[in-house]
Amino acid sequence: MWGELVARTFALPGVVEGHSQVSPADSRAVFLVDQPTERSPETSLAPGKRLEPVHLHGVSDTSVHLVLPAGRGARLVELGWAEPHQFADFGTEYMVYGPRTEAEVEIVLSIIEESLAFARSAPVD
Repeated sequence: MWGELVARTFALPGVVEGHSQVSPADSRAVFLVDQPTERSPETSLAPGKRLEPVHLHGVSDTSVHLVLPAGRGARLVELGWAEPHQFADFGTEYMVYGPRTEAEVEIVLSIIEESLAFARSAPVD
């Protein structure tokens, strides 16, 4: 399921794969092709560096770290899909559990898409 999530994530329009700036070497960063810098620091896992709204951890972990509006992230925590990121600076950083089934791949992919939309639409300071 992890491989399916990785393949489907990098097939999304407007994204490119790269090395995470803040995660272990086997993690895969999701960068936006048309937006290299953050509009607001809470929209990136690597504030002040290249905009990194999402990274997928390696096959030995399979979790996904991403940014979401705080209210949406809190709701995912309530629903059992996520936990607040242990190194959160802004309250927008979450860890989403890796998918175990095809249905869960769809759900996690939709959460990744929400994160990308959040990074794209956050207001400029």
